[in-house]
Formats: sequence, C-alpha cells, structure tokens
Amino acid sequence: MKNFFTTIPNLLLSVVLCFVLSSCSSTGVKMSESSPWTTIQFEDQANALDVDFIDDKRGFLVGSNRLIMESTDGGETWEKRSLDISAEENFRLLDIDFKGEEGWLIGQPSLVMHTLDAGKNWTRLSLGNKLPGQPFLITTVDAGIAELATTAGAIYETSDSGESWNAKVVDASGSGGVRDLRRTNKGDYVSVSSLGNFFSTLENDSDAWIAHQRASSKRVQSIGFNPEGSLWMLSRGAEIRFNEDSNDLENWSKPIIPILNGYNYLDMGWDPNGDIWAGGGNGTLIVSKDQGKTWNKDPIASDLPTNYIKIVFLDKDALDNKKGFVLGERGYILKWNS
Repeated sequence: MKNFFTTIPNLLLSVVLCFVLSSCSSTGVKMSESSPWTTIQFEDQANALDVDFIDDKRGFLVGSNRLIMESTDGGETWEKRSLDISAEENFRLLDIDFKGEEGWLIGQPSLVMHTLDAGKNWTRLSLGNKLPGQPFLITTVDAGIAELATTAGAIYETSDSGESWNAKVVDASGSGGVRDLRRTNKGDYVSVSSLGNFFSTLENDSDAWIAHQRASSKRVQSIGFNPEGSLWMLSRGAEIRFNEDSNDLENWSKPIIPILNGYNYLDMGWDPNGDIWAGGGNGTLIVSKDQGKTWNKDPIASDLPTNYIKIVFLDKDALDNKKGFVLGERGYILKWNS
C-alpha cells in the first residue's frame, strides 16, 4: 500500500507533463550525416560578436576585449588588427557594417568609428554625453549616411559622416530598453525589451515604437526577421515560434521545442538554400530543411565546447557568393562552405 501511494505524485507529474507538452511541437532531433560548416579557432579566446565583408575577399570580425580581425581571403584565415584607441579602454566591439569601402563599427561603452577606405584607417567620432543608452546596432545606409540604434531604443541618423546626428524616434521608452534589436534593409526595426517581457516594432516611416505582448509567459530571448520579412521568436525553455500573419503580430505558431537539454537558443538564420539554423548553448546548432517541422543537429558544431551566440548570412550586392558564419564564444567560429 505504501508503494502505491508513493507512485501517485509521479503519476500526477507525468499527466501534467504530457498535458503541457501536448500544446507544443517537440520534433525530436537526429544527427546530420554531414555538415556545411568549417571550424575556425582563434588563439585569442575573446568572443566574436559580429562580422561583415566589403567584397568577396575582404572582411572584418569584431568582438569582446577590443577584438578586431581582418580577412583578405574570404574568411578562410584571419589576422589581428588594432584600433587607435587608448590601451586603458577595454571596449566590447559589438557591431560592424560596410557598404562599399565605407564602414562603421560601434562598441560599448560609447564607441563609434568610421572608415572611408575599407578599414585601413578608422576615425573615432564623439557622441557627446547626452546619448540615451549605449550603442547597439549600426547600419551603413548610403554614402555618409548611417543609422545608430542604442540600448535605450533610441535611433539616430547621420547624413554627414557622423558630424551630426538627428533623432528618428520621438519617445524611445516604448522599446522598454533593448536586449535584442534587428533592422531590415527597408529600415524597419524589431526589438526585445531588456527584461524580455515584450517586444516592439518600429516601421521605417514611423517615429514611435509599438509594443506587443510576447507569445507566452516565457521571457523572450531574441527576435528577428526571416528573408521574407516575417518575424521569428526565441523564448526561454528552448522555444521557437514563427509569426503566422505579418499583419497580426499577436498571431504566433505553437512553440517548437526540438531539444530539451536545458539550454536556450540565442539566434536564428536562413542559409542560401532556405534552410533554417538555430544556435545556442553547449554546442547546440540545429537545422531545419522543412520550414521548422523537423530538425537535425550539426555534427561539427556539436563537438565544440562553446555557446553559439550569433548566426550571420551575408547577401550583399558586392558579394558574388553569399557568406555565412556562426559566431561562438571562447575563440570559436564556424564558416559556411557555399
């Protein structure tokens, strides 16, 4: 009789768990037979945070601890470079973006730099002391024109190579602060609030953020746009969701939970073949070839002792072939073999 009563809590737990999982889509994940990725490991174990290319051969990678590296062979090899900034300033170089030979890079705390000669020389710009938040995202729009977004949800535009900046958002408080923020080529933005409790959108022709409820009680990790401009969302509990109607941002798919291993997904990206990649903690990198219905683990990525924090696929007019990188921690990155 005693054994019978001790099994009741376990039975109840099983029933509750089955009920919870019945509202989700857990696909199960097998290991892929091959991988399109090549591992690159840097001696400097700083975390790579962004990468961009000027043309098929020349590109830059930036990251923590003032990390800046240049490639002249399409990303096969990388060499360390330095910036003309004080040795006492330990910047976290967060984002870099080129259009032609003109480029911008930003860092925290409060660093903005500009180049006109493909990164041979960089000029540091003054932002003053009234900028709300820290630089978070920089976009090279056109010659001498760039947009800068901050952790406070403020967005500024310069049309004179950084001599002056004009606010594009009247009230940045609608963003709730920023833990993640993305921009489309058309100038639309989406952001996740600093606490992950809601997300906000900003259309190109608008000067105000519009807040939206998150898809569930789980806090949002990150959010972004797919190649068609629709939204995806990554939430705590390793949940993946897709917006099913771009005109209704409250309409989300059921949560897809490919792997329940205790690690969250941190970023997603669409490769040139249309396959979806999601990366996260403990070497987690998975791919779906059927729009998120089923997923496979990548065999090369799974063997590396790192967390994958950013997935970048570059498709620019200056590139003859699309490029792809998965940026990991502790000096690891993956390069797409196109």
